[in-house]
Amino acid sequence: MSASELCKVLKEGELEKRSDSLLQFWKRKTCVLTEDSLNIYADSQKKSKSKELKLQSIKKVDCVERTGKFVYFTIVTTDNKEIDFRCTGDDNCWNAVITMALINFQNRRAIQDFKTRQETESTSPGQQERRLARAP
Repeated sequence: MSASELCKVLKEGELEKRSDSLLQFWKRKTCVLTEDSLNIYADSQKKSKSKELKLQSIKKVDCVERTGKFVYFTIVTTDNKEIDFRCTGDDNCWNAVITMALINFQNRRAIQDFKTRQETESTSPGQQERRLARAP
C-alpha cells in the first residue's frame, strides 16, 4: 500500500470522469479521497490506479453546476489543466468534500510553513536583535 493510501479516507465511491479523447466520453471510475490526494482507479476492485491527484497539485474546484440528475465540476490543477467530473446529485456532493479536503490540506501546509519559518528564525544568530529593532 502506498503512503497516500494509508492516509485517512475522507470519501470513497464512484465518479464519472470525462475522457481527454476527442469524443470526450464519460467513464465511471472508483475514487478514494484521502487527506493528501484523490486516487482514481480504472476498476471497482482498486487494482489498477489510473491517476493520483495530489492535493498539492490542485489549485481549485471550479464550475460546479447541477443539471438533471448530475452535479458537474472541474478540478483545476496548478499547471492549469482542467479535469471534468460528474456525480449523481444524491451522492454526497464530491465537489464539496474535495473542496474541504483542499482547504484543510492548504491550512495544514500553511501552519507547517509558519512553524518552519519560526524555527529557522529562532535558530538564526542575531535574529533576536533584528526583531527588537523592527518593533515600534
